[in-house]
Amino acid sequence: MTDLRQEPARHGGPTAPVEAWDAIAALYDEHVAPGESDLATAGLGLAGLQAGDTFLDVAAGPGGLGLPAARLGATVLATDWSPRMIECFTARARAEGLDAEARVMDCHALDLPDDTYDVTGSQFGVMLVPDQPRALREMVRVTRPGGRVLLIAYGDPGEFEALHAFVSAVQAVVPEFEGPAEDEPMLEFQVADPAVLRQRLIDAGLSDVIIDTSQRERLTVRTGQQLWDWCLGGNPVPGMLVADLTAGHRADIIRVLDGMVRERSGGSGPAVLTAPLNIGVGTK
Repeated sequence: MTDLRQEPARHGGPTAPVEAWDAIAALYDEHVAPGESDLATAGLGLAGLQAGDTFLDVAAGPGGLGLPAARLGATVLATDWSPRMIECFTARARAEGLDAEARVMDCHALDLPDDTYDVTGSQFGVMLVPDQPRALREMVRVTRPGGRVLLIAYGDPGEFEALHAFVSAVQAVVPEFEGPAEDEPMLEFQVADPAVLRQRLIDAGLSDVIIDTSQRERLTVRTGQQLWDWCLGGNPVPGMLVADLTAGHRADIIRVLDGMVRERSGGSGPAVLTAPLNIGVGTK
């Protein structure tokens, strides 16, 4: 069984190399990013994004935040350290004729000038990087004075229904499976406490910081396969967790997930799984 405690990151929990993110880029683009658009629009509204603004999407993935910003009329640059994620973003932006470009870039050291963007944001990206304070300082550095910085991240992991369903399904097939180590919380949840997120944004150099906890991610699935694809497509860690399982184990897990989806939906229609969110916005 894969040991999640390999390659510990600076702030605890597992991390994954760029190659691992490249490997899931197509899954993320197909199964995860399309469901992020409404949430992104809500976050961009809180940040006050307007048509004509310049917007920087940091750790953008295939564009869950940058593409909606471009659809709202912003001029967008998306950055991510994964070349495959950037390829996915570029293809979608080109297909829609959006005013958006993308570059491969590490969020810990943005190759961009100071005081440039009206709004800088990250959705489910900078929330999980190994040196988040440094990445937040970089986001602030490249934002113009008076501009806003936006961070969308997961809240309480105890209420992350898709994650718990995934772990429970694996344990039903492989009882010895322990899931993520409780003493080394996953990087995704390093700002699950709204007070921690607020302080990190302030420490990065922002003022007038607000933290909105009213939004929830809503994942709609009709089959266990869809839930499996979403879990493995959104982050390399679930794939690391099940890397050593056989094809038979995986098929059995998907059947268990099928049963969970049917039970959740009452036997007809889709099932909706939710997760709490922290949306932080501050002014430079």
